[in-house]
Amino acid sequence: MAAVRTLQAFFLFALVALLIPLSEASHKVFADLQSLDAVEATQVDDKLRTGFHFQPPKHWINDPNGVMQYKGVYHLFYQYNPKSAVWGNIVWAHAVSKDLVNWEILEPAIYPTAPFDENGCWSGSATILPDGKPVIMYTGIDADGRQVQNVAYPKDLSDPYLREWVKPEYNPVIAPDAGVNATAFRDPTTAWRGPDGVWRLVIGTKDNHRGIAALYRSRDFVHWAPAQRALHTGDTGMWECPDFYPVTDGDGNTRHVLKVSLDLTRYEYYTFGEYDHGADTYAPDATLADGDGGLRYDYGDFYASKTFLDTGKNRRVLWGWANESDSVADDVRKGWAGVQAIPRKLWLAPDGKQLMQWPVAEIESLRGSNHVNVTDKMVNGNSGRAVNYFEVKGLATAAQADVEATFQVMDLDKAEVFDDAAWRGADAQTVCAAKGADGKGGVGPFGLWVLASDDLKERTAVFFRVFKRDDGKKHVVLMCNDPSRSSYGEGLYKPTFAGFVDVDIAANGKIPLRTLIDHSVVESFGGHGKTAILSRVYPTKAIGDKARLFVFNNGESDVKVTNLNAYDMGSAKIITETKIGSDYPAQSDTKTAQRNRKIDI
Repeated sequence: MAAVRTLQAFFLFALVALLIPLSEASHKVFADLQSLDAVEATQVDDKLRTGFHFQPPKHWINDPNGVMQYKGVYHLFYQYNPKSAVWGNIVWAHAVSKDLVNWEILEPAIYPTAPFDENGCWSGSATILPDGKPVIMYTGIDADGRQVQNVAYPKDLSDPYLREWVKPEYNPVIAPDAGVNATAFRDPTTAWRGPDGVWRLVIGTKDNHRGIAALYRSRDFVHWAPAQRALHTGDTGMWECPDFYPVTDGDGNTRHVLKVSLDLTRYEYYTFGEYDHGADTYAPDATLADGDGGLRYDYGDFYASKTFLDTGKNRRVLWGWANESDSVADDVRKGWAGVQAIPRKLWLAPDGKQLMQWPVAEIESLRGSNHVNVTDKMVNGNSGRAVNYFEVKGLATAAQADVEATFQVMDLDKAEVFDDAAWRGADAQTVCAAKGADGKGGVGPFGLWVLASDDLKERTAVFFRVFKRDDGKKHVVLMCNDPSRSSYGEGLYKPTFAGFVDVDIAANGKIPLRTLIDHSVVESFGGHGKTAILSRVYPTKAIGDKARLFVFNNGESDVKVTNLNAYDMGSAKIITETKIGSDYPAQSDTKTAQRNRKIDI
């Protein structure tokens, strides 16, 4: 680590950070902020901490790692700085759960101890071997600054919590060969074994601007060799956190999904197509684009995602990281940064056009007995007047709630034509930024104002807007999260996020929405999970019992709320087995442990 500069330099940096909002990369290093004395919060500010999204009591978190289930216990590993609320000093923190809702935080599982990872233990995955033994493959930053791939095994397989992990001395098992960019070679996927008994996995890398899903093979999980060709490439910059896994369509046919996280844009996209085990080739469907023009899990603040197969419930579960949108100085002040999105069930849509996702059913266990229902309530069109709205009353607090609503458009003929030259070929976010929640339309904007203050001067809009194609028979449904009026706070990054929803709204004029509201997280699902958007917001007035929930309509067409159910949400139980931020536990599996404890981590 670079030498720590003076506190004067720190406060200068903090002032700049307040003036210029930052959306930090998952591997961005703030060298000036690595001193424990400089960044340790004296008191954690809990006002906007989440109640049911996973986050440790304090400090920085990012990528979910090694997610898996073992002996009935769910394991979440994640990138964590045990000393401060900025990126740095990264270890693999570890939490376990029986239900994906309530968690016990254990001692860190993997931390720098040896030459093959002494400069960092970055992201990776878990694989369950045929004998049921789990193994972790992770990226270590070695003594020369190279990114190398290492393995770790549980010390005690009889412990369902897998508290201790052993790193063999033969690490690294995959090092960058000549011609491979050793500073961009990371985040190995879960491995899979082909019919030939050979293991495969993918590592993210790049060659200039070309993102590469590099394929490696092994017969024993120790000796690995690169395949003759990459699994897939794209002209999109570095590919971080790749994920590759099978899904099954309604006819029982297997498709394969390749997801990558784009280092340049901080968004993710996925394709799906055909994988040939014999040739080790992956061919995405011709209609699917690489890059931000392609399909995305989430069109908001969602990155570095990882899935695992939950065999006990026959489902694939998706985890993703949501960064903060306030400044680095704010993160230091409040003492924490980063949350994990709600784990989501993931499956292929019946029409085979995209993946669907939905919060795991277990999250509904936090719904309280306080339940508000609205049925067949009309929200009239504005007809040139002010926006129409009503408050959803009866919740103990609208700052921590689960809301499911179905909206019915009463007059699709009022939809604006989606043929303006300004929007042809435009992405959803561009359209939403120009025609946000406050701009009057034909059909919409309509939806929810969440985390709203009494006077509505603070509010985050989650809404739909419907356009029609030239022929008037087909429609374009736009879904947006607009936090532009979410806070009086200064120095906040408040982008409008949006995605198109592939629904035939002409069939019955209805579109469903589910929104999870959790103090500083607004996580929304449109069209029964066809489009997901997560936003981070930081109200200054709409906090706790001061938060309000509204339904609004700013379009000419009337909209009926055919059914709305809002639930108070309890808080997840997050307990700790260890003191967060303590020194790393004594290492028992390498002879070099004590020598490497002197590293400034």
